[in-house]
Amino acid sequence: MLIILAGLPGSGKTTIARALARRLGAIHVRVDTIEQAIRASADSSNDIGPAGYVVAYGIAEDNLTLGRIVIADSVNPLTITREAWLAVAARSGVIAAEVEVICSDKTEHRRRVETRKTDVEGLVKPTWQEVVERIYDDWGETPIIVDTAARDVPEIVEALIVKLRTERLLPI
Repeated sequence: MLIILAGLPGSGKTTIARALARRLGAIHVRVDTIEQAIRASADSSNDIGPAGYVVAYGIAEDNLTLGRIVIADSVNPLTITREAWLAVAARSGVIAAEVEVICSDKTEHRRRVETRKTDVEGLVKPTWQEVVERIYDDWGETPIIVDTAARDVPEIVEALIVKLRTERLLPI
């Protein structure tokens, strides 16, 4: 299966993605890491555009066709990127689960954005103003919502696994 984790920077996507990947023995595909590797290998003054996402789609598809669970970790702000992830799942013949990670406590969200350190060499994290001004298409009613504001990571991951199993998206 393909678990598509998305949400604004600082919402807790990568923290949840890593914990979920460890718990499920899944492949973690992080667009930030891919995009930074592309920037580091080329003229950093050039906009890399959709290249990071396109590479991530290919890596995810390769692993899905091997029968692995893949967790896609990206902001995924646009309908077109969300549809592209769903197309990866369809081409691979697997179920996709869309999960939007939010932090409903704006003060906590801002604190995270302003204090977190990068774990990808050279990656510049966005400012709070850039997060607030980011284009982020509405999901409608499609995704499973995970709020990281009030619970700890193990609780969130366990609740997400239960939800995925309840909806028959993840085998028991």
